[in-house]
Amino acid sequence: MRLTYRYRVYPTKPQMAVLESTLSSCQELYNAALQERRDAWSINRESINFAGQSAQLVEIKQVRPELNGIHSQVLQDTLHRVDKTFKSFFGRVKRKAKAGFPRFRSRSRYDSFTYPQLGFSLQGSRLSLSKIGKVKIKLHREIEGQIKTLTIKREAGRWYACFSVEAEAQPLPVRTESIGIDVGLLSFATLSDGTEIDNPRWYREAQTILRKAQRKVARRKKGSHRRRKAVQLLQRAHAHVRNQRADFHHKISHWLVNNYGLIVVEDLNVKGLASGMLAKSVTDAGWSAFIAKLLYKAENAGRELVKVDPRGTSQTCLCGASTPKTLSQRWHQCSECGLSANRDHVSAQVILGRGLRLQNATCSTS
Repeated sequence: MRLTYRYRVYPTKPQMAVLESTLSSCQELYNAALQERRDAWSINRESINFAGQSAQLVEIKQVRPELNGIHSQVLQDTLHRVDKTFKSFFGRVKRKAKAGFPRFRSRSRYDSFTYPQLGFSLQGSRLSLSKIGKVKIKLHREIEGQIKTLTIKREAGRWYACFSVEAEAQPLPVRTESIGIDVGLLSFATLSDGTEIDNPRWYREAQTILRKAQRKVARRKKGSHRRRKAVQLLQRAHAHVRNQRADFHHKISHWLVNNYGLIVVEDLNVKGLASGMLAKSVTDAGWSAFIAKLLYKAENAGRELVKVDPRGTSQTCLCGASTPKTLSQRWHQCSECGLSANRDHVSAQVILGRGLRLQNATCSTS
């Protein structure tokens, strides 16, 4: 499996200046490579690939000697990013999806650079970076597996080291218990055994702080040093909310994977749900991020995660009868079998039933 370990790094002021300069140079190279591809096609109807652009780096370094202060593989990775961006663009065109032509990156939208293979090493509490020096790093947990790449990232004025690691899966002891999960807004999730997980609503809790930080940005003169400081404070407030939400998702998904062998969820179109009146609440809950964490943890632990069709899970009784409800009706009452229970609890049981049937059908055909 490929996992990412993220650690905070504490560069000195001179090292921070070099990091900022490296980001700036990579951003300029990215935009130049993008411009070259656009011009080559619009003027000569010629396509340029990564190999062609990478071969120009030697000549570029002669014209721009400051690039000699950046590790060669970091520059190559910048060109790889341009190449991946265009490949993704053509893939979307082929699938007839919304294309989104590759855009230029401003300095505020280019926040990381990557050492693909070489140029870095861990030396105790220091991270040695080629052309930059030994940077203090806080290794709050041990890295398990083989380190493949290192990405240095700037986020809200802070710096992080992200190690991409290739590691063996670590299966947990076999569990035969099964659980169905109905995600919601009143409760973050209701399980088929009746357990309700509260919805912390991190964004709504922080709205007062975020509103004040946003007003502070609006009052500052554009381009001023005070505005940059206000923007950084706003970014940190948003990052705090994001980290709280991610921590909550990790803890819940870890608990589920530890205790259940089969986990059944709905295959929701979260993007569609996040476009209406409930968009803020749906986005705050972060269902997609939660299910993504649940998926990779289940794979690593040897658990089975099944996604089922979400249509009608809240409008169907356990007996199979149709029980239509409006969104405001929070209680399930079946006229056929007489079942009376919490709406979300019944939905979670219906989801589990669909997952078990799908699992049995898959096993019988294999």
